[in-house]
Amino acid sequence: MEATLAFPLLVALIGVALFFDFLNGLHDAANSIATIVSTRVLKPQYAVVWAAFFNFIAFMFFGLHVAETLGKGIIDPAIVSPAVIFAALMGAIIWNIVTWIFGIPSSSSHALVGGLVGAGLAKVGFSAIVFSGLSKTVLAIFLSPMIGFLLALVLVLIVSWVFVRQTPFAVDNTFRILQFISASLYSLGHGGNDAQKTMGIIAVLLFSQGYLGPEFHVPFWVVISCQSAMAIGTLFGGWRIVHTMGSKITRLNPMQGFCAETGGAITLFAATWLGIPVSTTHTITGAIVGVGAARRATAVRWGLAGNIVIAWIVTLPAAALISATFYLLTDLFG
Repeated sequence: MEATLAFPLLVALIGVALFFDFLNGLHDAANSIATIVSTRVLKPQYAVVWAAFFNFIAFMFFGLHVAETLGKGIIDPAIVSPAVIFAALMGAIIWNIVTWIFGIPSSSSHALVGGLVGAGLAKVGFSAIVFSGLSKTVLAIFLSPMIGFLLALVLVLIVSWVFVRQTPFAVDNTFRILQFISASLYSLGHGGNDAQKTMGIIAVLLFSQGYLGPEFHVPFWVVISCQSAMAIGTLFGGWRIVHTMGSKITRLNPMQGFCAETGGAITLFAATWLGIPVSTTHTITGAIVGVGAARRATAVRWGLAGNIVIAWIVTLPAAALISATFYLLTDLFG
């Protein structure tokens, strides 16, 4: 293990981690609010406040299994150093900023995982990787959007059958109310899964510096700090990505928005309880495509959806490459 980091530098590095968490909330605000904004149930300025509140209180409903996976299940905690954490965060932050500028709904989660992998590989090679944890995460890249897709598709079919005798006006009014519930659940799932990733990063940094004692755990102040940073980021909203997800992939009405959010929320709840760091972006995008496909296949702009999938695949290796570069530069000039 490397020499203990000076306390001011440790605080600064924690600040960088919280800045990533803020960007995560900014980048992923679209996940929580795109459907409820695009269906005109809530105005954007109210939707971000709604989502931020439920993002913040998510720690009250979930354990910290995802934080533990990120903290000790992607790379070996024994090789973690301040340089590794800094490089991992820079890889994730730069990739998030690039995709935010271009309005691409990529995954903050997998950017962070890619950052960890890249820094670990640059430091000691493949022995740094905890393949059991990484394989679960990579598998989730493919499974979470598929599960979101299928759940949303099935929900649309069930709801359409249940409300078949109702007038379109009555259905629209009912789901305008129900969408408040589904958006709340999705925001809870987002806050529960995504904020824990930064918790894991900060906790493993503290552990590597001897601040947590012999056992890895996540201090409560880290939990509150991360939930707050994500909630504040959500308040600022990533409007370019909201537009892409809320209207460019397919047009949504309140019933479809409810089904997409509910299908996505169920997926996130299950993944969080299992300790799997899934992408909330992948999940809600799959669900939105699912409700569009339930209407008719041509209702989905498959070309745009395909471009988003390419961005998903590129995210992990791109963030890993940026991170490895930062680690090598840090090691060279440090």
